[in-house]
Amino acid sequence: MAEIRELRVDIGGRVIVDGVNLRAVPGQVTALVGASGSGKTTTGLALLGSYPPGSRVTGEVRLAEGGSAGYVPQHPAAVLNPARRISALLNDLARRHVRDLPRADRRAAARALVLHALADAQIPNGQGLLSRYPHQLSGGQQQRVVLAQALLLGARVIVADEPTTGQDALTKRRIVDQLAAVAARGIAVVLLSHDLDVVRALADDALVLRAGRVVESGPPARLWRTPRHDWTRSLLDAAAPPAPPAPPNTATQPVLRVRGLTARHRNGVRRTTVLHVPELTLHPGTALALIGRSGSGKTTLARCLAGLHRDHDGDILLDGTPLPPSVRHRNRAQLAAVQYVFQDARAAFDEHRPVLDQVARTAVRLRRIDPTTARQEARTALTRLGLPLDAAHRLPHQLSGGELQRAALARALLARPRILVCDEVTSGLDAVSRRSLLDLLSRLVRDRGDLSLVLITHDLDTARLAHHLAVLDAGELVEQGTTGRILTTPRHPLTAEFMRTSAVPGSTG
Repeated sequence: MAEIRELRVDIGGRVIVDGVNLRAVPGQVTALVGASGSGKTTTGLALLGSYPPGSRVTGEVRLAEGGSAGYVPQHPAAVLNPARRISALLNDLARRHVRDLPRADRRAAARALVLHALADAQIPNGQGLLSRYPHQLSGGQQQRVVLAQALLLGARVIVADEPTTGQDALTKRRIVDQLAAVAARGIAVVLLSHDLDVVRALADDALVLRAGRVVESGPPARLWRTPRHDWTRSLLDAAAPPAPPAPPNTATQPVLRVRGLTARHRNGVRRTTVLHVPELTLHPGTALALIGRSGSGKTTLARCLAGLHRDHDGDILLDGTPLPPSVRHRNRAQLAAVQYVFQDARAAFDEHRPVLDQVARTAVRLRRIDPTTARQEARTALTRLGLPLDAAHRLPHQLSGGELQRAALARALLARPRILVCDEVTSGLDAVSRRSLLDLLSRLVRDRGDLSLVLITHDLDTARLAHHLAVLDAGELVEQGTTGRILTTPRHPLTAEFMRTSAVPGSTG
């Protein structure tokens, strides 16, 4: 068992966690729910003895004698060595368990352990991922590799920080089943999540946090049915699906057109085709959602649009003019026109510079405005996105994942883009912040008229914001059309399966 008693964490007088109590019981799942910056991650990391730099900590954290804690972070790329293949990362952990075997048997035994952990993390037989580097995996694949690492560690407590973030619906269901199976083996699971469906399906007990304090706790079935605190009710109300967008004006010429796109990954001298899109268009003032399973090619397509994936053939046209394949060969206007908001916002910021300075820098570099004006625009954009100004003056590591995601969106908007590519931008947000962000994106598209969105998402509620959907599977564009038509009458079997598996089954409580 793991236990936290009266935990208080403050940094420079700013309280992050204030008097939190938590018991992680073997064989059970305890969930921490709350807005970005509510203290969930700080509380979870306390079980590993890890705190933000400069923290002053009081209270007590205890693990059962001989026990250890494993961690599955919200941003998996942060804990995967980019210079080592997945096989090397996992074999290092597996070798610890086979040291007592005869030398001749160790290699085969270690590989068997790695494949077993990958299968438990929903990557059967490694699916060809062992030879790849972390940057060659999708966000969902990276998440599952990190889960395999935690399983290989043999921890008695696993802290899962948004483990379903960036996952498609089918994989999300599998992760729910996997974490339930982990708990069934007598391991305590501490789940930090914004996904209320996952919490309801998986958790035995839930703690609702706000501003570092637990405002309500109890079994999810009770909390969801009869919430006693206003903040809990706000979270549940905000989880309702958004209203569909107004019909778009498609009489204008497309702002973006993709023709005959074939993208490849390079592994040494080998080039493997990972994406094929014959035709795709985007009109001004519309939103296009790219949906599909993890690894289906959604992020690769988006990176091609932004000039971040150079190894591709075919044409990407902006207002009828071909865009250079590489971002290095695009001029300032082209760079500003297509802006990319990454799924892993933390990796997209310089950890040594205040967030406000980095947001403002976009307007200085791409629009050539003076730094003072750029900083004022940055403050306005950050405020509209719900990020407090005191947070804007902090360094990136002092912000939560959700807060940093909003800062990344503000930075992209300061370029005044024609096309905004959003890669799972709501996946790190709580229900209230997610609804606020989706409403803001809808208003931006409606009010500006010339801004178009490309939304990469596994979440069908987020996809409902879009006017059109494009469904990818195994690197192929299998279906596209209006959102209403595809959600109600999908024509391709893979699309229909994706729709069927979109709900997370409730199995625990």
